[in-house]
Amino acid sequence: MARKLAKSTIDRLVSKLELERERLQAVIAEREEEFESLRLSVTPSEHNVDPENSDGGSLAFEMQKEMSIEQNAEGILEKVAHALDRVADGTYGECESCGKRIPMSRLDVLPYATLCVDCAAKQ
Repeated sequence: MARKLAKSTIDRLVSKLELERERLQAVIAEREEEFESLRLSVTPSEHNVDPENSDGGSLAFEMQKEMSIEQNAEGILEKVAHALDRVADGTYGECESCGKRIPMSRLDVLPYATLCVDCAAKQ
């Protein structure tokens, strides 16, 4: 089993996770507003816009882009929540696959990492 992280290190990483959670929640809210704005900007006659023409294609592209950004942010937000749960249960910083300690350099860059570099490379 991996050696536990120092409380000060965990506190620092939890702060990073909480800031990331706030940032992602803001991104999601912004994407939802943008998506709603795009949806409302379409007049009733445009609801049947052909995605093959330039107007329909541009609108479809913008809506798809907004949904993609939001889905990505939601996925990372789930990882952040999982990392915070791991802090609470005392397993934060341990690889979920092999049980070894995740290097600090990895956690500093990706505080929601659940795998060490070796196990992540295997996946």
